[in-house]
Amino acid sequence: MTISILAYDEKTGACGGAATTGSLCVGGWVLRGDAESGMTASQGSLPSTMWGTEALALMRSGVPAAEAVARVTTPDTGKAERQMSALDLTGATAHFTGANSITVAGAREAPGVVVAGNLLASESVLDACLEGFLTGKGGLDERLLTALETASRAGGDSRGLLSAALLVVSRTTPPMTLRVDYSEAPLAALRVLHGHATNGLYADWLRHVPVADDPYRALPFASTELPVAET
Repeated sequence: MTISILAYDEKTGACGGAATTGSLCVGGWVLRGDAESGMTASQGSLPSTMWGTEALALMRSGVPAAEAVARVTTPDTGKAERQMSALDLTGATAHFTGANSITVAGAREAPGVVVAGNLLASESVLDACLEGFLTGKGGLDERLLTALETASRAGGDSRGLLSAALLVVSRTTPPMTLRVDYSEAPLAALRVLHGHATNGLYADWLRHVPVADDPYRALPFASTELPVAET
């Protein structure tokens, strides 16, 4: 299974994506995004990383998500093996599922959020992922993690999961790029990594580095030491 979710936060203007799969390195394969463009997820049995990058470039130039997906997928003669979703900076979403996508494959949408998946245990995995996000608590990042966990509990992948990733971008905060490239329990590992990234000295340090709305920010940082592993 690969299942991904892309979502827009109206309150903050942030875009986020999360994905998990029964194979390796889902973050590197699937998720792309930046604060100037939006977010994409490109997956499938033969995924194209170029799809995501190309769609981001189009959305950055002002092309809506639906048109960007159509322009990227239409000319690809191998598109039957691939799946894609996109989210633009207005919160509009779009998706494509190739005809040869391994069943169960499909997508779900709600305002400002799109879920896509293939090799799923059942259609209910898509519904659970969307519901997990819509009813989840906390910020955008927390709700995206909850969505993946809810999807996994709904059946997920008969192969099990091996990798998971979270990507959140905005103009006012540094990118949150968290990846678990291989683990027997990747969602649990991603939760732990997220906790470390959003608390303590590391989280304090993030408030001092440049962001899109303040590209030259260099606030003095009180400590010269970043967190080290406890022994």
